[in-house]
Amino acid sequence: MEQSTKDGILSPRQIEALIAEGQSIIIVDQKVLRVDAFHCDETRRMSERYQIGRIEGRWTNFVPPIQGGVFRSARDEDEDKEIVTVDEKREASSIEPKATDADADIHRRHHQPSPTETTITYTQDEIAFLDTRTKEEIKLTLSQYPPLDPTTQDEIIAKYRLLHEQIQAEGLYTCNYAAYLWEFLRCSLLFVTSILLLHRGWYKTSALFLGWFWSQMVFMAHDAGHIAITHNFTIDSLIGMLIAAPIGGLSLGWWKRSHNVHHIVTNAPEHDPDNQHLPFLAVNHRFLSSIFSTYHDRPLPYTAVAKSLVPYQAYTYYIILLFGRFNLYLQSYLFLFKGQGPRQGPAKWHRYFEIAGVAIFWTWFGYLLLYKSLPDTPTRILYLLLSHGVTMPLHVQFTLSHFAMSTTDLGPGESFPQKMLRTTMDVDCPEWLDWVHGGLQFQAIHHLYPRIPRHNLRQCQRLVMGFCREVGIPYALYGFVRGNRKVVGALGEVAAQARVLEMCRRGMVKKGLY
Repeated sequence: MEQSTKDGILSPRQIEALIAEGQSIIIVDQKVLRVDAFHCDETRRMSERYQIGRIEGRWTNFVPPIQGGVFRSARDEDEDKEIVTVDEKREASSIEPKATDADADIHRRHHQPSPTETTITYTQDEIAFLDTRTKEEIKLTLSQYPPLDPTTQDEIIAKYRLLHEQIQAEGLYTCNYAAYLWEFLRCSLLFVTSILLLHRGWYKTSALFLGWFWSQMVFMAHDAGHIAITHNFTIDSLIGMLIAAPIGGLSLGWWKRSHNVHHIVTNAPEHDPDNQHLPFLAVNHRFLSSIFSTYHDRPLPYTAVAKSLVPYQAYTYYIILLFGRFNLYLQSYLFLFKGQGPRQGPAKWHRYFEIAGVAIFWTWFGYLLLYKSLPDTPTRILYLLLSHGVTMPLHVQFTLSHFAMSTTDLGPGESFPQKMLRTTMDVDCPEWLDWVHGGLQFQAIHHLYPRIPRHNLRQCQRLVMGFCREVGIPYALYGFVRGNRKVVGALGEVAAQARVLEMCRRGMVKKGLY
């Protein structure tokens, strides 16, 4: 493409038409980039070759197609007609927009259960009850955070970029390799202790130490998955896959595919896979109406099984998390079996590397340890359950930072830093306990700057707190116990709403109205 063409000014209408044609468009520093061929972050260094034009003035984001945005191609007749997005309609209405015919069509297509699913259907009164809860949630959120007008949000973005420059100037993106050496030694000690206890016949204690070893190793794999150790895609990917597959039996590729989406659409019930746990948990009342998951590309029906479990989720929350590691196996192996990872580019070999790594894991853990080193089947089952169940605090840590936070969609007008701080909680703890939490207690800071090595996150905290005070965004910081209470309380609130809906349904059945 000629330089003159690359620098041509594109209108929002022209960019809308490109998206309608199926092209992937992003805007960086006023430059319009067509990124259909992007496969890794390193491609950003060569972004100039993908430039197809420029924009003038402030850009207001479209609602992405996957979130229900409707786009017109250049061939459409009414080219001069303004685009009205779902979020613009929300601003025009008092709180929540009414669904248009197009919205209703999307809703119908996205909420059709398969013939084999036993879903719970709702009357108009019950739907109105859920809609009222959504409106109350939006109203409460808007009252607690800065307004969404362009002036306010642009100021937040400008100061967020200054915060990034300050963090960079203080060297907080630079990895502290000595901290990783200490972690490697600590993890090695845990593993060796587990093996020694195994040979001495202390099977239960051995299982506990092995589970703690896995939990500590996950922290390093997390950093590697974010390319936050060496900041080199290939090296960090290799480190992460070596930890995840042969040592832990899991797929880093699956985790990155899921986790990257989580960082983009944090806490959005329809889009964030880390929030979608039906039929066991419903972290928001919107899950009670059988929403469509854009990540899994299928409905998440509120089935009869969910109806029996969700009303008691505040009590079963910790019990369910005891089995969290088994879910990670399932998701990892489905990802590898279906070949859902990259099939070209610098990561195309990752799938085969991870399959080999998983085979190594089940050789040493499944065959050599469980089968050959333990005396009988009951002992093997107990060892398996203890070693996996002791990782439960790690799964609590994952959910703690988000389950009690806002799930409201305030639209594309909300700035990235405000959205991350609104949907993510940090956990307060003394510095000497940082190794227990593994840096995951600084999730809000991590969501603002995912590439910062976690050993530097505590140093970033004072800077982020200052930024929050300056722009007026609440910084959610709770102690571990209080944070758990908030999560259990939030789950209990949704459970209570589920019980109310079920009571209404039973009453209507008795009256012959349902």
